[in-house]
Amino acid sequence: MTDLRIAIVGFGKIARDQHVGAIAATQGATLAAVASRNASLPELPHFATIEELLEKGPPIDAVSLCTPPQVRRAQAATALAAGKHVMLEKPPGTGVAELDPLIAMATDAGRTLFATWHSRYAPAVEPAREWLASRRIKSVRISWKEDVRVWHPGQAWIWEPGGLGVFDPGINALSIVTRILPSQVFVTSAELAFPANCQAPIAANLNLTDINGLPITAEFDFRQTGPQSWDILVETDQGRMTLSDGGRRMAVDGKAIADAPDQEYRRLYQRFVKLAASGTSDVDLAPLRLVADSFLLGKRTIVEPFVD
Repeated sequence: MTDLRIAIVGFGKIARDQHVGAIAATQGATLAAVASRNASLPELPHFATIEELLEKGPPIDAVSLCTPPQVRRAQAATALAAGKHVMLEKPPGTGVAELDPLIAMATDAGRTLFATWHSRYAPAVEPAREWLASRRIKSVRISWKEDVRVWHPGQAWIWEPGGLGVFDPGINALSIVTRILPSQVFVTSAELAFPANCQAPIAANLNLTDINGLPITAEFDFRQTGPQSWDILVETDQGRMTLSDGGRRMAVDGKAIADAPDQEYRRLYQRFVKLAASGTSDVDLAPLRLVADSFLLGKRTIVEPFVD
């Protein structure tokens, strides 16, 4: 079987830091080209836009869209119309409804649409899901706090409509929670803090639950300095389970259960290669729905302007 020839569209920090190395390490995948207005890789075909890539570029089978979410829907539609498989970086779009036509296009064309949630592929997430499956869960507390200037320097799009603000990392936590908990969860209330000069929140406090009334709280903050926190604490009838470092580490009552190096993006591309081989899609919108409901239900406050 020949390798899946992939072009990266949008070549910012996440593409350079994660996608390039993950493709190189994935059996059955080859990086064939880059489409970006502002960046390129030496000795690799480069094009300014996805349209130029598809018209003038080398033969490819798939595109990995690493552009800001505000433009991904149109790019995905262009790629699917050209018969290409499509991987969407998270979040998969700026709204929930815009994904439905893309799913239909992929199905009709026999092509893959893969909406990725990289944090679900962190090494301790599946062990946590399996451990929780046989326990009675009493409560869940999420603390996802990081310094936006460190992790998203100069990324103005994140503060525009559709950029999600603090929900860009916060959706990672929601993607893990919707994977590890045995029942579907939903938002009951939210408080969103918007900088006076921005169209997206810099912090958010959420209350969620499930059909049985499970108490779930989430604190997201882009203003964290010093130690960063990407933690989920689950109280159960058999102890406290902690997922830390974004899902890399799992402990029960302080005893380490799982701890492994980060290979999230390698596992994403392994999954993409398998999906493309069968022309099937994987589009779970549960985390994006929770973000959308947070905006619908959220009480908004204005805080000091953000200056990068």
